[in-house]
Amino acid sequence: MSENRTEISSLGEFGLIDHLTANIEIKNASTLIGVGDDAAVIDHFGKQTVITTDLLLEEVHFDLMYTPLQHLGYKAVIVNLSDVYAMNAIPTQITMSLGISNRFSLEALDEFYEGVYAACEAYGVDLVGGDTASSKKGFVISVTAIGEVTPDRFVRRSTAKEGDLLCCTGDLGAAYLGLIILEREKKIFLESPQVKADLENEKYVIGRLLKPEARKDIIEFFQQSDLLPTAMMDISDGLSSEILHICRQSELGCVLYEDKIPIAEDTRNAAYKFELDPTACALSGGEDYELLFTIPQADYDKLVLNEQISVIGYMTEPEKGKKIITKGGNTFDITAQGWNAFAAK
Repeated sequence: MSENRTEISSLGEFGLIDHLTANIEIKNASTLIGVGDDAAVIDHFGKQTVITTDLLLEEVHFDLMYTPLQHLGYKAVIVNLSDVYAMNAIPTQITMSLGISNRFSLEALDEFYEGVYAACEAYGVDLVGGDTASSKKGFVISVTAIGEVTPDRFVRRSTAKEGDLLCCTGDLGAAYLGLIILEREKKIFLESPQVKADLENEKYVIGRLLKPEARKDIIEFFQQSDLLPTAMMDISDGLSSEILHICRQSELGCVLYEDKIPIAEDTRNAAYKFELDPTACALSGGEDYELLFTIPQADYDKLVLNEQISVIGYMTEPEKGKKIITKGGNTFDITAQGWNAFAAK
């Protein structure tokens, strides 16, 4: 980062917005008017519109002691796009609003926006508006994502069917372990600033926390393979909590097999290092931004063509409850111990 520091107050609000949005290129035909007018104008040409919004608060959702601003800008976009993909829709536009205290320079904001624009570029999304305001304390980020889907293709959480296969994408639990490592290093630094951070080559799990990706590839695979999940959501609060959401909203039970839960080798090793159970990290960790979905058993042959998808269980009638069968063959109730934004800190 450059040594120069430009105070944001020297630009004024409109000058700041002009600065941050100077190089926007529109990518989607549905974006008729983007930044620069009183409001954006979007026309999805007969498709249905999907809208989602997320609030990210400093010291609740992120810690700037170990989160590079560029990564934070990227992640702020990704967490919203993931919700659009979870509806089986394609994100097309975002708006971004920021609350900024005077401890941030213009250069720091430029760094944050580099990440925002990198995510927009990677996922073919237009930034079409937003707002900036002065914040007395901390950095506040609010992102709204807009997407499109043909009327018969959107997928809800409440429409799973008995006998459906329960599936998830990618691997789980890594971001949680990345958080544990970074929180440990922060604690050591605060107690002994002279000690050099030791991230123990845990590039994979730390990367999964600081720079997650959304599963655009899976939504494209569904389209190409003529697959339509019966229910779907993204995994942001831990696998167990999301499974219980689908069960509750679809009024069904389920069976989950512990040995089918996908956990990367790097995640497993990091968990053992901290004397944690890798399965517990996957069930309760959160921030994986993978997709959890149900699909009719008749579509199993299409599913196996994608090595990024794991079948981890199946849906049952509600009376059978929500069960996990362990590697040892024991059966337990699935309990939600996912991340709670309102838990006492």
